[in-house]
Amino acid sequence: MRQQYPPIKPFQRHTLKVDDVHTLYIDESGNPNGHPVLFLHGGPGAGCGPSDRCFFDPAVYRIIIFDQRGAGRSTPHANISSNTTHDLINDIEAIRILLNIETWALFGGSWGATLALLYAQAYPAHVNYLMLRGVFLCRDKDINWLYKEGANAIFPDYWQDFIHPVAKAQPGSIVKQYHTLLMGENELAKMGAAKAWSLWEARCATLRPNANVVDRLMGPHLAQAMAIIETHYFLHNGFIEPNQILDNIDKIKDIPCSIVHGRYDMVCPLENAHTLVNAFNNAQLHIIRDAGHSSAEPGIIDALIRVTDDAAKILSGDSTDKVT
Repeated sequence: MRQQYPPIKPFQRHTLKVDDVHTLYIDESGNPNGHPVLFLHGGPGAGCGPSDRCFFDPAVYRIIIFDQRGAGRSTPHANISSNTTHDLINDIEAIRILLNIETWALFGGSWGATLALLYAQAYPAHVNYLMLRGVFLCRDKDINWLYKEGANAIFPDYWQDFIHPVAKAQPGSIVKQYHTLLMGENELAKMGAAKAWSLWEARCATLRPNANVVDRLMGPHLAQAMAIIETHYFLHNGFIEPNQILDNIDKIKDIPCSIVHGRYDMVCPLENAHTLVNAFNNAQLHIIRDAGHSSAEPGIIDALIRVTDDAAKILSGDSTDKVT
């Protein structure tokens, strides 16, 4: 089973002021002359970590990561002003221009997969490969699965803990009530809500309990950004039109796409990826039989490393394989 590549430090760091409010953190690692690949983190609001660089062979990829608005090392932290999907797509394009890249591959998991698909549909000429994990189509039913009805039937004990901070909320208004609490003045209540929100997602993210995943998502800095930004986005249906990704699939039909999805993904059920592949005739789906949603699970890591290695060969013209 394949493991991630060894830890690597950036050879270049950038900050990019994208408007009067937000400044993005960006770094580059690997081979400066390699195939450019942009890592898109999940959440929204989760930010990037050092291990995110390790999905790529540093000898052949120019690895670019950045923290989306309000996330990670981008500033201001957890800020939702001028923070919409359209803004994030514009930010990605601004990064491409800043780094003088003509075409690049996109690697995204969960919300990162959503953003990769949306950017590719907006700028198909600048995308030469899509590598996706735990696809999230951001339809109403995909949001409702995790925050209204679906995952609660699989994890009723965890769900009880999740709804405790908003126990008086109506079933359909949990996200709204969480957002109200997170934007309030009571700092202790806000942090408690942020941790409860993030704990629910962390517990649902892996097939087997994983303390490392829980600890990472429960860190105060990450939990606050993820809870505030996710509730902001999901209250607005991801700031996209209903079924927007599937309705615009023809715009990216010629871009090679490899998808890795855990069969027991309880955050973004496999139906998301299966539906996407059925609509997208240039995509290849790898279903991992013993995994859930998290990129930290061994089967997911193994499949993602194989995907990035295979993509590098195709981008280099060293392989006759085609994604079908």
